[in-house]
Amino acid sequence: MSIKVDSRHLYLQVIDNIKQKIAEGVYKEKERLPSEFDLSKQLGVSRATLREALRILEEENVIIRRHGVGTFINSRPTFSSGIEQLSSVTDMIKQAGMKPGTIFLSTQIQEATEEDRERFQCEEGDSILMIERVRTADGQPVVYCVDRVPRKYLPNYFSGELESLLDVLNLQAGKKISYAIAHIEPIGYHEKVSPVLECNPETALLALKQMHYDVQDDPILYSLNYFKADQFSFHVLRKRT
Repeated sequence: MSIKVDSRHLYLQVIDNIKQKIAEGVYKEKERLPSEFDLSKQLGVSRATLREALRILEEENVIIRRHGVGTFINSRPTFSSGIEQLSSVTDMIKQAGMKPGTIFLSTQIQEATEEDRERFQCEEGDSILMIERVRTADGQPVVYCVDRVPRKYLPNYFSGELESLLDVLNLQAGKKISYAIAHIEPIGYHEKVSPVLECNPETALLALKQMHYDVQDDPILYSLNYFKADQFSFHVLRKRT
């Protein structure tokens, strides 16, 4: 059945049509779409128009194209958070109704690098506690975390009984995180991280780099978290001034 004719560009109508069919369950998550030939025939548009619509849908992460295989409906993100909200990974997993877990990969005490000294305003020779973990949701790996914190805040290390490092810093070091400055970078397949998170080669990652500060504006924790892009989405509320 052809799409309805209105005043908008045809590729916009195609986008809305496909999104509506996804919402109605006609096209299901991880299901392959009909071929370009069949889909353009069903919608009554040229293949050039369809390709433009599919290009935009791919940019919006609604679909994923696998070379030589076909076009598939992407899974909806399981976890979603406003980037303006400073939520721990633990909280995000709990809010999705799932059980958070942690796999500790390594814990090292390192001499502060030049970047560390700049980040934390510490001195040469100071020690940094580096913690490498995988966060799980109902036992499935979803986030790869690398955290760096001056060892003076956690001199006795910690047992890992608490899932959230923000809670650990609050309870064991008396450092309550007030805010963070974050940068998000989309990246492709990562040779080290992607296999640990059990990602398919075409699954993208979101790298979230955050410097956390306490109420005195002191830098306390630097985190580099790799999120599975098909599981997590971040949004921001923008206001006109």
